[in-house]
Amino acid sequence: MQDFTATRDENTPDEIWFCEHPPVFTQGLSGKPEHLIAATKIPVAQVDRGGQITYHGPGQIVAYLLLDLRRRNLKVREFVHQIEQAIIATLAEFGITGERLTGAPGVYVRGAKIAALGLRIKRGCSYHGLSINVDMDLQPYTAINPCGYAGMAVTQVSALSAKASTSAVAAALTRQLQTQFAPDESANTAVNAKEIVK
Repeated sequence: MQDFTATRDENTPDEIWFCEHPPVFTQGLSGKPEHLIAATKIPVAQVDRGGQITYHGPGQIVAYLLLDLRRRNLKVREFVHQIEQAIIATLAEFGITGERLTGAPGVYVRGAKIAALGLRIKRGCSYHGLSINVDMDLQPYTAINPCGYAGMAVTQVSALSAKASTSAVAAALTRQLQTQFAPDESANTAVNAKEIVK
């Protein structure tokens, strides 16, 4: 992501990379060590996105959004809103009502976090992105204050919809992100979605 962003120019097409990670906690630039609240064998990776600590693991979709915000005339707040809207629309395809919480980026279901956001903007371009819990082991979340919120409950799609699978949710999320960031061909803003190696 860093290399892609550092070497892209005004003509580089935007991309969205989809993947799943092996178990890992990631700590953002402003992350505080005290939000890791229990001993764990899961590694903690320091990363250059915004936000606090979160967990990634098998059964969770991670989408890295490599978009030129300047070319799209997008402000960061609007960008975040559109990402959240894509997640809310994805969940709706599975009969799940997602919502925003004031002051807490991400998407929630009845107060429990189901999707996290963590972004970095450099040279007017975004990288890092979002994660959606689909069908995973949620136990590692008990070792952290998710995204820096003590006592934050977490949930996942499979607990709320019998129709959910990682591949089905990924397909729906791809459609919804491409809808939110629909191409303006005159500005070269088409989005290429790619699945990358786990």
